[in-house]
Amino acid sequence: MIDGPQTENDILEAAEDILRRRLERLGSVGNPRDSADFLRMRLGALKHEEFHVVWLDNRHRILAVEKLFRGTIDGASVHPREVIRSALQHNAAACIMAHNHPSGVAEPSAADRAITKELSEGLQHISVRVLDHIVVSAGECVSMAARGLL
Repeated sequence: MIDGPQTENDILEAAEDILRRRLERLGSVGNPRDSADFLRMRLGALKHEEFHVVWLDNRHRILAVEKLFRGTIDGASVHPREVIRSALQHNAAACIMAHNHPSGVAEPSAADRAITKELSEGLQHISVRVLDHIVVSAGECVSMAARGLL
């Protein structure tokens, strides 16, 4: 039973929480697609860009899900130094990066491909594997790994 009136934001937060718990119950992320529904719920409806990372241990168990950067309607500045700092704080061995495109088009841009390459190279120096970078829109998620862009 629902107590009192709920806003759309309350409902979306509850749905995100359900998907997060479902993802955590899997125990590990065996395939980056396992996290796509959660990431679409978390990022798909936003009107501004955000960059998030799912930090994983050696067995691809979830250590943390973290929003690292918030941008505007058409971009977000992503700083490799801060991503590496976060990886070290979580003692991560692997990660899945994700960001949204408020435009509704989840196709990875040239800038998306460039920052993915830069982050992958930087994280490789501290032995953190990038399993995927997922670009999210309200209607779909595009896996850069599945497209051969990693």
